[in-house]
Amino acid sequence: MKSNETLNLIEEITRKDGTKYYEISNIPQNGRAELAAVRGFIESVRILQLNIPRSSSLIKYEKYINENFEMPAEDFDHFEEWVKTPEMQEVVNTILRENHIA
Repeated sequence: MKSNETLNLIEEITRKDGTKYYEISNIPQNGRAELAAVRGFIESVRILQLNIPRSSSLIKYEKYINENFEMPAEDFDHFEEWVKTPEMQEVVNTILRENHIA
């Protein structure tokens, strides 16, 4: 079963190797990332911007996430980074620019 998430925030995730990336997310998924940090699957996560506008780019990315990923249960044993196609990475880059992040 795929997700039906409404994405509305931008977060910065620091992997265990120290590299960072931006993700478009929501409060429940951010909570999972916080739990992943507590469990040592990632280094850290921090919210950069809340309540981002529902642009056409955001809606396109939200559709991609909901069709390809599921919200993990609380008993997850790893952190799943949302892998983006080159097209979806460009959509994320557009969202970041729209919100003055990148």
